Amino acid sequence: MHNATDNLNVANIDDSIKMLTQYANEPCLDPLISILEALKQDIDNESLLAQLIDTWRNLGIYQGTVLTYLPYFYTLIPDDIFGDKE
Repeated sequence: MHNATDNLNVANIDDSIKMLTQYANEPCLDPLISILEALKQDIDNESLLAQLIDTWRNLGIYQGTVLTYLPYFYTLIPDDIFGDKE
């Protein structure tokens, strides 16, 4: 298990938002983008990180869309990215 906040930085978050809005313009990704926007403003907020993880795990098939445009996204989720070990 790694500390996901070690991989969070404003530049990566900003790039992630740009890539998702430009190339994966799906309404179901709006909650993920909103959380990324909030994390950009408060990068150390553990509550927002928990929301990011929960939102990610509820994306279903759209996880593939996110990983297509943001292959490093898995580094933002601690331990088990797909929640298989819960």
